[in-house]
Amino acid sequence: MPTDLDPHMAPRPFSWTPPPERPPLRDGEVHVWLADLGQPASRVDTLSRLLSPDESRRAKGFYFKHHRQAFAVARGLLRTILASCTGAHPRDLNFAYSPHGKPYLPVAHGDCDIRFNLSHSHGLALYAVARGREVGVDIEYCRPRVAFMEIAEHFFSPLEIKTFRRLPEHLRREAFFNCWTRKEAFIKAVGKGLSFPLDGFDVSLTPGEPAVLHGVRDGGRQAPRWALRELQPAPGYVGAVAAEGQNWQPTCWLVNP
Repeated sequence: MPTDLDPHMAPRPFSWTPPPERPPLRDGEVHVWLADLGQPASRVDTLSRLLSPDESRRAKGFYFKHHRQAFAVARGLLRTILASCTGAHPRDLNFAYSPHGKPYLPVAHGDCDIRFNLSHSHGLALYAVARGREVGVDIEYCRPRVAFMEIAEHFFSPLEIKTFRRLPEHLRREAFFNCWTRKEAFIKAVGKGLSFPLDGFDVSLTPGEPAVLHGVRDGGRQAPRWALRELQPAPGYVGAVAAEGQNWQPTCWLVNP
């Protein structure tokens, strides 16, 4: 996996461990899987055979080979992970899509209460899987050259912008990606796509502070339903997972190479 570490982003302990053969997904748990999309050709071929005809067509639509392979690996691993939860064969899983494009398993599958989400960035992917609760996940590679303030003022909430401006310069990159991943994870968990404005809710962003959903400007209905957790995927990356309820913790698995 990539290991380029920014000198201003302090190293953190990474608790990703290889899973048992079929880790049980219990109530109150959110399983988060970390995968390297840069797989050997034999592994790419094996995972590609798991895709549906529609997914295969989508993979072939990418112009560059490495994008085609990354898509095939990401979707093949998603099928493998969900198969371990449902008992189905990876090829037999059929996805349906919400009006805003969020995939889900229809009732036809044996365990239709499984909810999931996927995110990938710069060669790494995160998968969030839960039983009976909606989930959203986001991973971002902390690129060194980003117009932090310009983007923040366009997409962040007034409270987030105020907090961001008060931070010393050397903390702003990590704070920016903290905020971005937490907002994306929440938006993806809610499943309303771009119809839910990024500046319509507040999240914590200061490095070293816990991931928190401070409030949603919807009359107070949404915020108590959801919780955020910070993820630490790899050096140079930031991640977050959001899920319904407060009484859950992420269990972090490393996809076997």
